[in-house]
Amino acid sequence: MGKTVEYMDIYDENRQKTGRIADRKTPLKKGEFMMYVLAILERPSDGKMLITRRALDKKWAAGAWEIPGGASMAGESSLEAVAREVKEETDLEISVCSDEQKIPVFSYMNEDLERGDNYFVDIYHFVFPFEEKDVNIQKSEAIDHKFATIEEIKELNGKSEFLHYRRLLQALGIEK
Repeated sequence: MGKTVEYMDIYDENRQKTGRIADRKTPLKKGEFMMYVLAILERPSDGKMLITRRALDKKWAAGAWEIPGGASMAGESSLEAVAREVKEETDLEISVCSDEQKIPVFSYMNEDLERGDNYFVDIYHFVFPFEEKDVNIQKSEAIDHKFATIEEIKELNGKSEFLHYRRLLQALGIEK
C-alpha cells in the first residue's frame, strides 16, 4: 500500500496563507513557504526532554535522534499541527498544558530556492508531568525514544546523531 499524499497550505513570506495547497514534495518558488512544527516535551520532575530516534527507512536523517514534530497539514494552524504530531508520534496530549505554553517559543524561516525547499518552523516548549508508561512511540516514525538532559543531547549532537540541535538551544534560550 502506497503512502498517502500529504497536502500542506502554502504561506507567503509574512506567514499568511495564500489560499493554495500543495503536495508536501512540491518545489516552492520565491516567497512561497510550507509550515513545520517541533515540540520540546519536558518533564518538570527532572527537566529531561523526550527525544525520539527516526525510523531507519526515512529518506532524510534515518536513525538520527530528534524532538517530535512534522508538517502542518492543509487547514491546520501551527498549534493544531504540533498537538497532532505529538499525539501521533508519542501518544502524549498537550491539551494539559497551559495556554502560555501553546505559543511558539522560537520560529525560523528557511528559503532554499535551488531545491524549492522553503519553510517556516515553529518550536513549542511544553513542560508537563509524564512518565515512561505514558509514551507510546509510533513505530512508522521512530524506532526508539529516551528522556535526555541537554548535556546528553549535546553529546549526541557531538557525534552528529541529533537533528536541530542549534535550533533547540535557541528555543530554550541557551544560544542566541
